[in-house]
Amino acid sequence: MKKLLVLFLSLIVVLSFAACTTGTNTTDPTQAPADATDAPADKTEAPADATEALDVKSEGVMTYAEYIAAPLDSEVVVETYVQDHQSWWDNKITVYTQDKDGAYFLYELKCSEEDAAKLVPGQKIKVTGTKSEWAGEIEIAGGEFELEEGSYIAPAVDVTELLGKDELKDYMNRKVTFKGLTIAPSLIEDDETEYAFFYRSNNSGEQGDDLYFKVSINDQTYTFTVESYLRGKDTDVYKAVEALKVGDVVDLEGYLYWYEGVNPHITAVTVK
Repeated sequence: MKKLLVLFLSLIVVLSFAACTTGTNTTDPTQAPADATDAPADKTEAPADATEALDVKSEGVMTYAEYIAAPLDSEVVVETYVQDHQSWWDNKITVYTQDKDGAYFLYELKCSEEDAAKLVPGQKIKVTGTKSEWAGEIEIAGGEFELEEGSYIAPAVDVTELLGKDELKDYMNRKVTFKGLTIAPSLIEDDETEYAFFYRSNNSGEQGDDLYFKVSINDQTYTFTVESYLRGKDTDVYKAVEALKVGDVVDLEGYLYWYEGVNPHITAVTVK
């Protein structure tokens, strides 16, 4: 009788355990579902180039191509980025600017002394002025500007191989480099000495004026300038040009200004 009672109780325990375990998830919780790798991609994922800001023009602002196509003496509105500027004076300042498509030379932009201090390299500005030409140089004259959010520093482009070619004009006012040019002699009136440079005028120039020097490549000679309002007599580039000798081979960097032909405003000189 006791054996039957023990057997009966044992059967009840087994059946109760089986009931408790029915429907329990026996999958290892540390294992990912078999189809986890098939989950749909996050549609909010940023595109690969999201870190690069788009240079989109504001409403009413010209693209560089539209600016180039605009007739002379017409009003133009552009957005561009300060690369450098000349000395401020009399509520005016001359600025070298560029966007990702081209460059704009802003001649005597209306500007307070306080605002001049804000025109640091990279600063984005919106400019309204008159498209003009002077001795071949295309510029925006007498304009006004507004500060905007944004920053861009243009890389210098090597245009050495374009010297003497019509295509060089397409790079007008851009930051450029020239490699392997030779310093050519400059002859001063009534003086048979071959100088490596001369000041603003052959007759009345003196230290502190614009500094001119000649370079040659491929049997052609060109006149380059250190613009004194951009880089004065106490700057490294001004002193470097004063130390040049005829025959020196140099690399140069500056802005592709135009005056009766190519006449870059040089900001750096490296003697090879």
